[in-house]
Amino acid sequence: MGAVSKPLTRVADHKADLAGLVGLTPVVDLPLADCTGLVLARDLVAPIALPPFDNSAMDGYAVRAADVAVTPVVLPVAEDVPAGRGDLVPLVPGTAHRIMTGAPVPPGADAVVQVEWTDGGTATVRIDRSVVAGANVRSAGDDVAPGTTVLTAGTVLTAPRLGLAAALGSATLPVRRPARVLVLSTGSELVEPGRELTPGTIYESNGVMLAAAVREAGAHAELLRFVPDDADAFHAAIADRLGSVDLLLTSGGVSAGAYEVVKDAFTGRGVEFRRVAMQPGGPQGIGRYQGVPVAALPGNPVSAHVSFEVFVRPALRAAMGFADVERPTTTAALSAALTSPEGRTQFRRGAYEPESGRVVTPVGGPGSHLLSALAISDCLIEIPADVTELPAGAEVVLRFL
Repeated sequence: MGAVSKPLTRVADHKADLAGLVGLTPVVDLPLADCTGLVLARDLVAPIALPPFDNSAMDGYAVRAADVAVTPVVLPVAEDVPAGRGDLVPLVPGTAHRIMTGAPVPPGADAVVQVEWTDGGTATVRIDRSVVAGANVRSAGDDVAPGTTVLTAGTVLTAPRLGLAAALGSATLPVRRPARVLVLSTGSELVEPGRELTPGTIYESNGVMLAAAVREAGAHAELLRFVPDDADAFHAAIADRLGSVDLLLTSGGVSAGAYEVVKDAFTGRGVEFRRVAMQPGGPQGIGRYQGVPVAALPGNPVSAHVSFEVFVRPALRAAMGFADVERPTTTAALSAALTSPEGRTQFRRGAYEPESGRVVTPVGGPGSHLLSALAISDCLIEIPADVTELPAGAEVVLRFL
């Protein structure tokens, strides 16, 4: 009797298994310049007010509003107040202090007359227009009051948010550390781009592609290329690198044939190999090796990239604390009919055309080797496992790339 084949694993089940395998990355304090795009791990509470003191919103003259109620009026200029001055002299009634934008408003002043409404004098100043109390004065705490939670845990740190943290005096922030991924490309047939091909060899592309995908997801990637189809060489290549990574990501060597080095190296060592009910990307490996999570992807380039998008990217994003781990999706109408294998979720490459009435055009065929079609696509067309035929005009779900 032949061997009984295992049932196919559902896409959702394999996705959940991988998400559960890759745990949260640790919280680390990083300088603000290194926090761009990372996730804040703890609430940021304002230790000071913003602004921290009453300051001028204009270049002009600090005055009492009552002294300029009737204009034009000429006042003696008693002091200059540049930005950063701390030894403030109180304003004497009937005088003005020349003041710069951002400078502290001196005690006794309740308004600033902008320089354009004056003659710009330095010893005396003629003021041609009156102002009300509070004019052109930024009050202390007008933006942020002390003790206010300004950024909550889980916030993605964008440029304005980092600017706010800096304005509040934060030199570092607690963030989820970017995940560290070792990307391993296997195959004795692989040649480094730039070198000459010999009979039976091809240029290595998966490693570059997957390392770039890891970085686009916000994680760090270390690329280890050209591991030959030999289990001992495979183990030797990764032995001294596993201690510093959060995920080992391989491509190739997971199918049922001979010379499947990843399968040979990991079978019986904590990694399970299964077939997932999807096209492309059926053969997958998942588990732990020496305590390190392993995601073993198929070797055909489209299969590898689709597998990364569906399974690995969401797991990495979740591990780094992102709330939104999935790519944006939408629905669109097919521009042409498609067929799909029964019992398998199919991911076809597509070009979204919103200007044509939310239409998606399939790009290339279903083949897992059609890398050029993937390169010019901007989305994946997801066809459910229970659907085998879709006519032109049928509504489908798109996953943007």
